Amino acid sequence: MSVEQTGAAAQRAARTLAGLTRARKDDVLAAIVDALRRRSAEILAENQEDVRLARENRLADAMIDRLLLDEDRLRDIATAVQDVAALPDPVGEIVEGWRLDNGVELRRVRVPLGVIAVVYEARPNVTVDAAALCLKSGNAVILRGGSAALHTNRILSEVVQGAIIESGLPREAVSYLGPDRRELTELLKQRRFVDLVIPRGGEQLKEFLVEHSRIPVVYAAGGNCHAYVDAAADIDKALPIVINAKCQRPGVCNAIETLLVHEAVAADFLPRAAEELARRGVELLVDDAAAEAIGNPSLKRATQAHYETEFLALRLAVRVVASLDEALDHIETYGTRHSEVVVTEDLAVARRFATEVDAACVYVNASTRFTDGGAFGLGAEMGISTQKLHVRGPIALRELTCVKYQLWGDGQVRG
Repeated sequence: MSVEQTGAAAQRAARTLAGLTRARKDDVLAAIVDALRRRSAEILAENQEDVRLARENRLADAMIDRLLLDEDRLRDIATAVQDVAALPDPVGEIVEGWRLDNGVELRRVRVPLGVIAVVYEARPNVTVDAAALCLKSGNAVILRGGSAALHTNRILSEVVQGAIIESGLPREAVSYLGPDRRELTELLKQRRFVDLVIPRGGEQLKEFLVEHSRIPVVYAAGGNCHAYVDAAADIDKALPIVINAKCQRPGVCNAIETLLVHEAVAADFLPRAAEELARRGVELLVDDAAAEAIGNPSLKRATQAHYETEFLALRLAVRVVASLDEALDHIETYGTRHSEVVVTEDLAVARRFATEVDAACVYVNASTRFTDGGAFGLGAEMGISTQKLHVRGPIALRELTCVKYQLWGDGQVRG
């Protein structure tokens, strides 16, 4: 089947999905959970082959971590599908309604987007998460995974499609394309059939899709995130926030990559932070003021390239700033509008940071690691949108719908 035929078939399937009841959709999700559990040994075996090839090809540790599935992670994927089933169905919700002077009843009703293409890299969990979210929201989905997860994505898409067929729905409700770049380029031309493209990966993938797609793109891309420890910070509060935001899982998009510290607290905070970060294997890349505050002039110096980099590893750029304005300017220059945090006890500073920082998620005295649909109580998500049109932040169930105006009359005509 050609890419154009795949798009056309997905569009036909979307018409069927749009009219399903919540009970029917939840039954399909339950069938997917059962299939994942029943075929877990096959899935893990295919994933082991992908991991073996990734190590053989010397892929980055962060990519291998995202690629790897084990029994716990596969169990989490199945649980995420159950969580989606437990969410209220947004389709059919009347957002608002009123009666016009002529007696026509007008309603704004939430409806599916139609056909969504999800393009992702070494993240096999996206295969299942995206399928579950699209099915629940009444959308057909075309999945296009990367070459690093080829074996895992194939078996997962086969498992999902099998459950869909057994449930009596069109197989094309969930379609899967391999990592052929020519097919991706062709997919991005299918605006007659595909309503939205969502990338799930790094900045390079995002930029490629934004440049080449003829279809609207809502991008969930990389996160060059910052923590700013203010002059009025509680140091005992700041230390665990920074450690968690950097070290709890360094290879994800909501981990911090740069630490900004006000010069008034640098001498007190940075030696403690450097010691704790070193214990966890974090390499520091510092400016001169940070090296002096830490008391280690031999530390490697940070460059502009370091400030621009999403490390996705145990590396952290550190800079001492003279003011809140300097911190804000740094974040504006280097941030990717994902997640940023200020640690301060000064309410005025907190308010300015929360207001002026241009990011999807802004934190005051809490770790950036909470940027996640599940942690927000939204269930599974496609990623974190760092743009501003249609959706910003977690791309969860409700964000995969739009609204339609329905007008109910009794013969009224406009004079």
